[in-house]
Amino acid sequence: MKEFSLLEKKLSLKFKNKDFLIQAFCHRSYLNEHPDFYLSHNERLEFLGDAVLELIITEYLYQKYPKKSEGELTNWRAALVNAKMLSEIARDLDFNDFLLLSRGEAKELGKARQYILANTFEALIGAIYLDQGYKVCKDFIKKYLTVKLPEIIEKGLFKDPKSRFQEEAQERVGITPIYKVLEEWGPDHARHFIIGVFLDKTLVAKGEGSSKQEAELEAAKNALEAKNW
Repeated sequence: MKEFSLLEKKLSLKFKNKDFLIQAFCHRSYLNEHPDFYLSHNERLEFLGDAVLELIITEYLYQKYPKKSEGELTNWRAALVNAKMLSEIARDLDFNDFLLLSRGEAKELGKARQYILANTFEALIGAIYLDQGYKVCKDFIKKYLTVKLPEIIEKGLFKDPKSRFQEEAQERVGITPIYKVLEEWGPDHARHFIIGVFLDKTLVAKGEGSSKQEAELEAAKNALEAKNW
């Protein structure tokens, strides 16, 4: 069994009921290989933590930025609570060392792991809320998440990837990106697209999705990473 007291120490938390903490890290796949494990998986905690996280972030933004519109605050909140941000924080806090996963899932380190880490972060918020209450949750989120907001605002990370890539491309190289469908397949009710984003005639990145819009956003996100913008 993982040494969860090390994680408590790292996070400066002391759980009254350790099972809440352990369950927050228990992925559904772990129970397939350990059907006799005494706890359930973390999805109910994640459901609770998602709501607590959203309320705390919303309250924080509402109070800290009284002159900002609902639209701006919504964009900032989305940038704070998205899977990429939550998984990065979870990775920085070494959550990978404590995940309870099946052997197969433990080998998956790509997009699937990003979602597992983000979901575990939300499940942990749910666990803290049940064990320690609202204020401790609020302090935890302030310490690890809301501190990221100044960088999000300064770098415009709250904008969608297409807007950001277009702004960067026009500013840096004076070119407006063009999106082209490279491949599409599947029946009408389940189409699939691969779209390329081009600067002039140069293909910068590709994106995949079940709609053109989804594939374009993915292409723009990959292009920002490819260009390191």
